[in-house]
Amino acid sequence: MAKPERSPVALGADAPVFEIMRTMRAMRRLRPDPVPEDVLTQLIEAATWAPSGGNAQSFRFVVVTDRARISKVAELWREISTFYIEAFGGIRPPGTTAEMQERLGAALLYQRDHFHETPALIVACYDPSEHAAAFREQARHIMATLLRLGPRRALTVLRNMPNATRLGGAASTYPAVQNLLLAARTLGLGATITTWHLMLESEFKAALDIPKAVQTYAIIPVGWPRGKLGPTSRRPAAEVIHRDHW
Repeated sequence: MAKPERSPVALGADAPVFEIMRTMRAMRRLRPDPVPEDVLTQLIEAATWAPSGGNAQSFRFVVVTDRARISKVAELWREISTFYIEAFGGIRPPGTTAEMQERLGAALLYQRDHFHETPALIVACYDPSEHAAAFREQARHIMATLLRLGPRRALTVLRNMPNATRLGGAASTYPAVQNLLLAARTLGLGATITTWHLMLESEFKAALDIPKAVQTYAIIPVGWPRGKLGPTSRRPAAEVIHRDHW
């Protein structure tokens, strides 16, 4: 039997992407040196390669490098991060040592106190307006289909639909964020996904002129790292796998 042609790109466990994922740490200590615009565009391009619900590609990215804008965001970040650190910083997740918790706390404080120096922020957003317009156009069809489920099942679906819709936006945005983070690691940049802003989302939106109807799912500080990019410390896969049932 003839051997298959060798792929020009490594495949399987030895592919570079596995090493990239294994060494992709959350980098909260960043140098203030600017990140070139073409590099930031490259990160967004990688993000757009991710899948999205119905291939609608409704993710949007606010790329912030203006120092005045970042300073506004930093003021809000200091407020919400201080609250989080004081309220939840003493809670140690299972499997985390005291030393690991101490290192994380120090990194969080550094990020809070130096957030205004971050060279670039990327806000991952989801614009539901196109989907909303399509739903309005198909309202009768959707309702007729729903009624065919029967009263009890239709009620269950209606009850869960708001949560499913909200999580659908997240499911169409976070894969793009992961692509962006992997691209950043590949290019030697430090980055981390943050979601604390959601506790003051309207104020963060106002600081960046993001429309009220647009959903924000993450703020990603990006810059050249202070410190090593990896490797990460994670639970073994065997500890998180449930076979066939919980």
